[in-house]
Amino acid sequence: MLDFFTIFSKGGLVLWCFQGVSDSCTGPVNALIRSVLLQVGFQKILTLTYVDKLIDDVHRLFRDKYRTEIQQQSALSLLNGTFDFQNDFLRLLREAEESSKIRAPTTMKKFEDSEKAKKPVRSMIETRGEKPKEKAKNSKKRGAKKEGSDGPLATSKAVPAEKSGLPVGPENGVELSKEELIRRKREEFIQKHGRGMEKSNKSTKSDAPKEKGKKAPRVWELGGCANKEALDYSTPTTNGSPEAALSEDINLIRGTGPGGQLQDLDCSSSDDEGAAQNSTKPSATKGTLGGMFGMLKGLVGSKSLSREDMESVLDKMRDHLIAKNVAADIAVQLCESVANKLEGKVMGTFSTVTSTVKQALQESLVQILQPQRRVDMLRDIMDAQRRQRPYVVTFCGVNGVGKSTNLAKISFWLLENGFSVLIAACDTFRAGAVEQLRTHTRRLSALHPPEKHGGRTMVQLFEKGYGKDAAGIAMEAIAFARNQGFDVVLVDTAGRMQDNAPLMTALAKLITVNTPDLVLFVGEALVGNEAVDQLVKFNRALADHSMAQTPRLIDGIVLTKFDTIDDKVGAAISMTYITSKPIVFVGTGQTYCDLRSLNAKAVVAALMKA
Repeated sequence: MLDFFTIFSKGGLVLWCFQGVSDSCTGPVNALIRSVLLQVGFQKILTLTYVDKLIDDVHRLFRDKYRTEIQQQSALSLLNGTFDFQNDFLRLLREAEESSKIRAPTTMKKFEDSEKAKKPVRSMIETRGEKPKEKAKNSKKRGAKKEGSDGPLATSKAVPAEKSGLPVGPENGVELSKEELIRRKREEFIQKHGRGMEKSNKSTKSDAPKEKGKKAPRVWELGGCANKEALDYSTPTTNGSPEAALSEDINLIRGTGPGGQLQDLDCSSSDDEGAAQNSTKPSATKGTLGGMFGMLKGLVGSKSLSREDMESVLDKMRDHLIAKNVAADIAVQLCESVANKLEGKVMGTFSTVTSTVKQALQESLVQILQPQRRVDMLRDIMDAQRRQRPYVVTFCGVNGVGKSTNLAKISFWLLENGFSVLIAACDTFRAGAVEQLRTHTRRLSALHPPEKHGGRTMVQLFEKGYGKDAAGIAMEAIAFARNQGFDVVLVDTAGRMQDNAPLMTALAKLITVNTPDLVLFVGEALVGNEAVDQLVKFNRALADHSMAQTPRLIDGIVLTKFDTIDDKVGAAISMTYITSKPIVFVGTGQTYCDLRSLNAKAVVAALMKA
């Protein structure tokens, strides 16, 4: 049944309409349209088969019948005019309905009507012993050649097949039994492969008497060796002469890319394009009924949001954030703040609850990753140069997060920008910490030798060995840098857990005594809830063990191992949310150029990606 049909011009003027439903139904329909705005095409709702034909017939008849009136009259006269098209439309509708009834329904094709049913059953049976005609001819030709070349050997091979008395196959009109077919195949296999097996046995016997020589062990360039001379790396220095030149490839140590300019962090993965293409495929396979209800679901027009509307969407968003490595408490607080922000807000016409909540959450995440205070090290270093004092940076964090490695990356970045660096080895607890910094200093000196800078030493290590007071070493390093004219002092501290009270007291003492310009917390991007615990306890310990009235806390964050987490970037949100401090650097690899600045929008896009 056709409920409503209208004819209108290209300008939107309604010329004529047909209403098949009584006026009593117009009230509920108009109320539904006012509360929930639907925008659907007739193919999605109507399942009538004659709709396309009816539209074409009505369009043709109406155009031909009222062509002159439409062309001559103005828009105002068209609005006031009437077109007597009721009887013609009912006639066309009746004809279209009758034509759809006359059309016979399509039936499935039966097996008896197919071409396969016309073939005999015998022609579709394939016997394992049967060979096609062309292959049989080729095999006969090969057999004739073998007889001419091999002589008695070929005739002896053909004898067993003749002696067995087996029929050749179905081409002679005789079918083989199952046992006879197996026996025949077995004999053919022995005839074909028997000679090859004999040859292989001979070859193995001939190889046996060869002498077995011992293989010399391969010597790797950086491998282990039991030789004392190879293991002795302690080349003595005479009269303070510098260490020997590097044997490593400097380009491999440096890496690729501009070292003096920090590039923005790129969080896009190679699977994004494929995921975007695949995401469009399921929508095309939805049925008519599913597409209709899909439009109704979550589509609200001119309605204020309530907690009940957002509850299911916020639950999914919270679980999604936790899956992306955001700390659970912070994910709950984020969703709660979004709910408070959106509660009572009037939504747009075509806005869904999901899209509105997602957009609000994205805006909140971008604001979190862009704190009010921005750390600009290069500007602060130039300001310290005008005051003729070194700029001091202290690195702290838990064990194994990459403090020394990222300190070397930052040193290389500063060297590329033309600043001289003094590295203070204040990790007097971990075995090998001083040697690690010495190796980095030697490599950085090879990348920036004094010859390139007018004989000026650009990077130097200040160390006093192990077991000493870290705060005293840092104080001496700062005084040495002031006397020698170094621009920056990078203080490396020992890794310590946030629950270790003696080590946290020593760190608070180092920061209080030396008052560095910047305190950077080094944390890895692999942690989830642990990031919150580490930062909260580090700040609390610095505040509790500080002797100053206004204790010095963490100023910024260095996020390491970012190249190992794919799109699970939640640790960045957790760290900045709990401290309100910016992420100054992001470590993305193992070379000196693998240092990036945080791109908030890229991180949020990776975080919100399904």
